[in-house]
Amino acid sequence: MWVSFAIVAIFCLSLIVVLQKTYIPDRSFDDYAVGGRSFGSFFQGMAFLNTWWPGGLILSLTGMAATQGTLAFFMPVYSLLTVLLMMLIGRRVWYWGMKHDLRTQSDMLRLRYGSRGLSVIMSVVTVVSVIPWLVLGLKGLGTLFSALTYGYLSTAQSVLSAVVIILLRQIWTVRMGMRGLVISDLYQGCVAYIGGTLLIIGAIIWLLIHGGFTFEHIRAHAAPVQGRPLYFASLVVAGTLGGWCWPPIFVRLYTADNAHSVMKAGVIGAPVSLVFSLLLIFMGYLAGRMPSFAHSGDMIWYDVFKNMQGNVLLGFAATVILAASMGNVDGNIQSIGTQISNDIIGVYQDLNYKKSIIYAKIAMGLVTLFAAFLACFDIQHLSDLAILAYQAILQVSVVIYGGLWWRRGNATGAIMGMGAGFVTAVLLELYGQGILNQMGGVTSGIVALLVNITIYILCGLFLPQDRAECARITGLFEQTISRQPSRYRASAYGLMVCNVVIALVPVNNISFVANDIYISNFYYFFLCLSVMVNIFLFYVSEK
Repeated sequence: MWVSFAIVAIFCLSLIVVLQKTYIPDRSFDDYAVGGRSFGSFFQGMAFLNTWWPGGLILSLTGMAATQGTLAFFMPVYSLLTVLLMMLIGRRVWYWGMKHDLRTQSDMLRLRYGSRGLSVIMSVVTVVSVIPWLVLGLKGLGTLFSALTYGYLSTAQSVLSAVVIILLRQIWTVRMGMRGLVISDLYQGCVAYIGGTLLIIGAIIWLLIHGGFTFEHIRAHAAPVQGRPLYFASLVVAGTLGGWCWPPIFVRLYTADNAHSVMKAGVIGAPVSLVFSLLLIFMGYLAGRMPSFAHSGDMIWYDVFKNMQGNVLLGFAATVILAASMGNVDGNIQSIGTQISNDIIGVYQDLNYKKSIIYAKIAMGLVTLFAAFLACFDIQHLSDLAILAYQAILQVSVVIYGGLWWRRGNATGAIMGMGAGFVTAVLLELYGQGILNQMGGVTSGIVALLVNITIYILCGLFLPQDRAECARITGLFEQTISRQPSRYRASAYGLMVCNVVIALVPVNNISFVANDIYISNFYYFFLCLSVMVNIFLFYVSEK
């Protein structure tokens, strides 16, 4: 056991050395919030991965692949589609951020819609939505201590141990702000997703030797998706559109040194994400068919490495989860502090740098303690918590993408639509599961999204803006319209339409596919490769 702890401790000490060596004092709240907009594409790519793939999601994806088969493919599919979406919004978001000194999502909405009330409401909605994701991160870290002590620590004790680690980590988060987060994301990302990939490959070889290979056991797990033809598509839509609604993800667009770095980060991050997630699913497939891991659930990641090489590999496996979790948990905590300070309190009070940091620190501490309290409760499947969080955050997507793409969208429609969507999602999640099942397995967030979009479009059509506002918005859009011809752009958009259609087809409910697990797996594998090509086409079209 102590060998495992020693490996984790070495990683933590090396991270402290990296942060100490790269420390640069913040000169302003802009430095604290967006790292001075100074990071290149490799930093950006790793920062995205370390925020996007937390330890809890790694555990849940492995467990989902082992117990629910091809349904697990929704994670790599929507992860790649999210990068594809970044290719569409990244250039405009970065330029508006640089030109108008934007630090958060709410800053952008205040600029686009000219409404302080909207930015405050949006901040409240995102903070509330991020808390389940923060709980997921702490639960993921909690499992680490439970696994390292072979179940000796209870759930509450494991989570409290995770909170202690995160609170110690906050010394550098508070001290270095976003600059420290991005630098640590690079180091943590290399450990988690490059080192983690090597570990997974080793586990796959071991599982193949000891258990062989067949897809047959996955057939039994495909049944929950059949009869709910819209469930997979709902998860993909929610994941894709909701991805850039998360404050810690969105703010990464501001930290780049130029718009080209944003685009190139997608080309760097997407292949790593694809290889890592597909290998993780394959590992879950192999482990799920072995009787010794039949009841492991989300702990199957640790159980595989325990059986392989005992404490040594368990220590490395725990280090991967810790490295992956830190970036996400730190990012969530830092973004909540920044939002409460900058977008809620700062809207009504003129805060100097010192006061902004104080309010951010207090908010970070209170939210961490509240999330730790919630994480002490037993949650059987971590993936359920992630899906629930997405149903809420999805309602912010109309305000963001509508504001970026449609000039007629207005603050009234944004506030009414987002509010109605959020309430609808919560009510359906609490009381409408029977209705959702009768609708083909569509999730609560998708139904709420349709309500949200309808209100937003109607307000845009029937509540016209005055001439001054139209001129202001036109000026914003004109700043980022590309007039450079590109022979690849039409191909990129055409392929994007094809990929979206392919992603939404309910293949698990088509009889010849559902009855042949090989076809369904290759179907999603082909889709992932097609989206990868699409990302590259958008990148070269913007060069």
